[in-house]
Amino acid sequence: MACERAASYGFSHGSSNQEYRLRRDCLDQLRAAVPFSSSSEYSGPSHRRNERYLDSAARNLTNGKPQADHDERYAVCEEYMDVVYKLWNSSWRTDAVELNRKTGVYTDPTLVREINHQGKYFQIPGPHFCQYSPQPTPVIMQAGTSRAGKIFASKHGEAIFVSAHSPTAVAKSIADIRQQAAERGRDPASIKFLAKFCPILGRTQEEAEDKYKDYLKYGDYDGALALFGGWTGVDMAPYAEDEELRYVDSNAIKSYIEDLIKVAPDINGGKWTKRTLAEHIMVGGLGATSIGTPETVADEMERWVREGDVDGFNIAYAVFPATFRDTIDMLGPELQRRRIFWHDFHVPGGTYR
Repeated sequence: MACERAASYGFSHGSSNQEYRLRRDCLDQLRAAVPFSSSSEYSGPSHRRNERYLDSAARNLTNGKPQADHDERYAVCEEYMDVVYKLWNSSWRTDAVELNRKTGVYTDPTLVREINHQGKYFQIPGPHFCQYSPQPTPVIMQAGTSRAGKIFASKHGEAIFVSAHSPTAVAKSIADIRQQAAERGRDPASIKFLAKFCPILGRTQEEAEDKYKDYLKYGDYDGALALFGGWTGVDMAPYAEDEELRYVDSNAIKSYIEDLIKVAPDINGGKWTKRTLAEHIMVGGLGATSIGTPETVADEMERWVREGDVDGFNIAYAVFPATFRDTIDMLGPELQRRRIFWHDFHVPGGTYR
């Protein structure tokens, strides 16, 4: 479940004619998290007026405890999902709540049962702390395209975060997850893939380019390389500053650089060094970065949908909150004009699902 600070979850709360966006970080570590309490936190917002809720499934921070190996962390998360599904869907009957003010009875206890989960990682008697939710299961969002991550996504994920510099780079992972989902009896089209996308917008192409150049001034060279190492597991320290990276011994680096050259063949004349790489990820990270007018950026987003089979985008910011303001003020209206972004939720008063 959303058990890492980096995977924060949010819900919107309506009051009068205003809508407030609330964000909250889940501080639990997956192994120590109590499905008892967290599952009720996930159920609660759906009962309150005009609140919409989603959940992000992740499994990587440890709060100082020794980290289990990669596949075991997914095994913990797998059992965690099993527990919360039981709490959400099979603890309270839909008609358990009487809310009878005359008799003073809120809930019929005979219609609420314990789940009595006994597993390797969790022992949860139940029952669920919260009545049956209108959703009842929050939308499950997940990131991770390793072998274990794809298996988990094909079982549980309803919206999957993906990140790459080109649509063709994510298309293979998307196709693989959709195929695995179909083999598990799920409709592969029901899974929505959201690509990380950082728009640098301007009223003109020149204005957008100037913004990008200005943002680069505030980037940190060593920090970018350290970030790259953390993402990929590749230490860039052994390589010379002017060494062309597509000729180094590491297959992981060569493969990554070759993909970048396909996406951006004109950068530095096709010669990718440590500095070229650092500058490329200083703004936008390892995801797509599109620089231009609302029209050109919208064209690029449509290309990603067409070539990468993505269903939507997870907007990353270069500068906060300016990137989001530009997206709302400039890009949003262009996407709405093309009828590829909605003006409002289709179900008035509906849940996030």
